[in-house]
Amino acid sequence: MQNQVRKYTAEFISTFIMVFCGTGAIIINQESGGVVTHMGIAITFGLVVMSMIYAFGNISGAHMNPAVSIALTISGKHPLKDLVPFVLSQLAGAIAASCTLQALFPANDTLGSTLPAGSAFQSFILEFFLTFFLMLVIISVGRKSKKEGSLAGIVIGGVVGLEAMFAGPICGASMNPARSLAPAVISGHTEHLWVYLSATIFGAIMAVLVGKFLLAETFVPQTHTEVEKSRISAYEN
Repeated sequence: MQNQVRKYTAEFISTFIMVFCGTGAIIINQESGGVVTHMGIAITFGLVVMSMIYAFGNISGAHMNPAVSIALTISGKHPLKDLVPFVLSQLAGAIAASCTLQALFPANDTLGSTLPAGSAFQSFILEFFLTFFLMLVIISVGRKSKKEGSLAGIVIGGVVGLEAMFAGPICGASMNPARSLAPAVISGHTEHLWVYLSATIFGAIMAVLVGKFLLAETFVPQTHTEVEKSRISAYEN
């Protein structure tokens, strides 16, 4: 039981830090007249994801993302009994981060919410493919040798930064339901929230389906006990 609580706490803390730093960079960029810059925001997201993977990956896997947890559960790489607690921990961490940022910057209207610059459909397609690409990388990194797997944080953080850099100005490059839900709910900008909740989850699930075809050996059926013993996560071999 204590081990389970440690994992849920790790997900809460890692998601809090990710949302606090990532959306915080957006807010501070707005408040400072663009000092952080778009590139700085993208780098911040990539670096914080990388850091959290190395800090908490060996405890909970540092998913920080309900779409990742859902996709891994469907793939059999994450225990079903941990799915709801993981998602609740991630959402709670994200909401706590947005509440903290609201207290620090009460005049900020959006709190780093992901809002489409174009049409909702355009952002839906972008978010679907961004999450699809990210999840494919996560799956691929998870099958590497221990030596290669030690670079997982750098690789996954790099993908997050890359996708945020090129797609952020159009769709926000969320790739994460918790990252989008928290600032939207706290700021009240929920008008396009459905895009970021549905596209990211569908994209992650599609990546698992494609991954089962491309990386068949990665998806060898495991018993519940084997999954628990190996503590398989998004970022550990």
